[in-house]
Amino acid sequence: MYKIFNKKIIAPDVTMTEIFAPKIAEKCKPGQFVILRLYEEGERIPLTIADSDPEKGTITVISQRVGKSTAYLEDMPKTEGIIDVVGPLGRPTHIENYGHVVCIGGGIGIAPVHPIAKGLKQAGNRVTSILGARTKDLLILEEHMRKVSDALYISTDDGSYARKGFVTDVLKDLVDNGEHFDLAVVIGPVPMMKAMTKLTKELNIPTIVSLNALMVDGTGMCGACRVTVDGKTKFTCVDGPEFDGHKVDFDELMHRLNIFIEFEARAREQYKLECENPDCVKKRAFDGKE
Repeated sequence: MYKIFNKKIIAPDVTMTEIFAPKIAEKCKPGQFVILRLYEEGERIPLTIADSDPEKGTITVISQRVGKSTAYLEDMPKTEGIIDVVGPLGRPTHIENYGHVVCIGGGIGIAPVHPIAKGLKQAGNRVTSILGARTKDLLILEEHMRKVSDALYISTDDGSYARKGFVTDVLKDLVDNGEHFDLAVVIGPVPMMKAMTKLTKELNIPTIVSLNALMVDGTGMCGACRVTVDGKTKFTCVDGPEFDGHKVDFDELMHRLNIFIEFEARAREQYKLECENPDCVKKRAFDGKE
């Protein structure tokens, strides 16, 4: 059983969970992920390691409430603990001094961008970060990213905070104003990554993306996380999760991710009905505002 060290709501339907997992905290590197199983009959949930503290022995993951399992993770009390935490999994980000790197995160994708930006900054890079969200309330980790960036830019789709528009608009303006980037790291919703990699290709900026594909075992056995990169089949869990953004078939990825949207919605509604039962975990959960 893995102890939940701390947990809090950081945006609507977005939870930051700090887990006591000393062996993983000691070994994990930027770009890697873990798979959680919350209870005996629970699903396996892949989540990127957003931060780690080897001295405390903790890792931090950030989840968005989309289906039953992520809803349960948000609602479960800290005292309950997590039955399985497997990791670190995936290939870590290749960290070196590239020069000037732009780190671009959209929505929940800001979580995996954070440790990468932190690692790149520690390697001596000049780090410019661009964060995007649909609205101000959904922006996460602003101060975390500010600490690991030489410059930070923010855009919101509705203009409720900082610049109105998209992260692509910010990058284009920076380049038009004379900024040169040696590498781009882009993580977020698939449509955003598709649009951004199209732009970085036009701007001749090498680009890596981190893909959040469907995943079950995390070891390459099931094939659920397969994606097409440069015309070849790759497994996100063992070949990635990072790939050359200019070679990913984003249309195929979007199609595969949409397969289970209806099932997730149904599971979430079923969980909501179950929580009307007095014994539901939600009745025992923390208030999420500490």
